[in-house]
Amino acid sequence: MVEREQARPLAPASERPSSDDDETVLDQKALRRKKCIKCCGCIAALLLIEVVVVIILIFTVFKVKDPVIKMNGVTVDKLDLINGTTPRPGSNMSLTADVSVKNPNVASFKYSNTTTTLYYRGTMIGEARGPPGQAKARRTMRMNVTVDIITDSLVTNPSLSSDYKSGLLTMTSFTRVGGRVTIMKIIKKHVIVKMNCSMTINITSQSIQEQKCKRKVKL
Repeated sequence: MVEREQARPLAPASERPSSDDDETVLDQKALRRKKCIKCCGCIAALLLIEVVVVIILIFTVFKVKDPVIKMNGVTVDKLDLINGTTPRPGSNMSLTADVSVKNPNVASFKYSNTTTTLYYRGTMIGEARGPPGQAKARRTMRMNVTVDIITDSLVTNPSLSSDYKSGLLTMTSFTRVGGRVTIMKIIKKHVIVKMNCSMTINITSQSIQEQKCKRKVKL
């Protein structure tokens, strides 16, 4: 038995497991793991930066700003008076309002029909609708809105006679514009702009003598 055991050949040196090879494999795995972690970290950092940039743009450059409506002036187109003091019953009377829509956004503002209603001492005496349009980015769109006056409603008002004698006619107007602002086909915001104006019309010059307006925007 002792001789047989001594006769067995020893295993070749190349087949013996080497501790150096094991360490090399472990080092390669650790290196790949570090590279993977770094790569994932870079991707996560880039995504985070993109998200931060988008959020900053949304709240700064791409923030939807209020469109501004302004009544630039009103002119009397038709005014048929009796003895130069009182509108003739049944006659036609019209006013033309010069209205502008300013769009401060980086995208266009598309609006639907514009409605303008005219009141005299709380009584509606005329209404007009302007056509739909588009105010380009950071541009101002101007339009003329013609309001046909209901003369009978104006003549029957008991305060008309004294107002005509003073030469000044005080009226109020209400304008409504509804539309939508679209930024990069991603951010869509519906906007409704309302404007109330009180104005004093000089009967002699047939022009606006004094005007005050208040705007209200709903996003």
